[in-house]
Amino acid sequence: MSEPASISSGIAARYATAIFEIAKEGNALADLETNVTDLGAALADSADLSSMISSPMISREQQGAAIAAIADKMGMMPVLKNGLSVMAQKRRLFVLPALLAALQALIAEEKGEVTAEVTSAKALTKTQSDKLAKTLSERVGKTVKINAAVDESLIGGLVVKVGSKMIDTSIRAKLNSLQNAMKEVG
Repeated sequence: MSEPASISSGIAARYATAIFEIAKEGNALADLETNVTDLGAALADSADLSSMISSPMISREQQGAAIAAIADKMGMMPVLKNGLSVMAQKRRLFVLPALLAALQALIAEEKGEVTAEVTSAKALTKTQSDKLAKTLSERVGKTVKINAAVDESLIGGLVVKVGSKMIDTSIRAKLNSLQNAMKEVG
């Protein structure tokens, strides 16, 4: 990990832990999860919001006012709104994506969930996704949430990442393996 990314993740982790612990004490993790999901969607959908949190041209006061207006409009819980306000005052809003990821990880860990990154050659049906989640849950011993993506270059099969483990059953990987074996023979 590069140093700036390491610094950003460290900053995000500290804010995420503080916000998470306060929400947990107030038995408001469900509300926090909803707010984090909504804010993540807003950040993904709005180029203006993305540029506002990372632009050095926007002052602390402008960032604080903008994030407060967004928090009010979205009906965010006070602990998250206050955390974002402090981040704006300290010019730390640039770590917002990492903060949201850290909060999602803390909430999932608290709920006993793990996220599986699944890449397939074509979109999985609901039935396939549910069956895969059930199978992975039995293997991992936790509730598995599927985060699906499509990569047509796989040709067929799946690439599944759960934590630090990866299972690659794609045809592309099998062809690459066969190609390497043929190089060794010839």
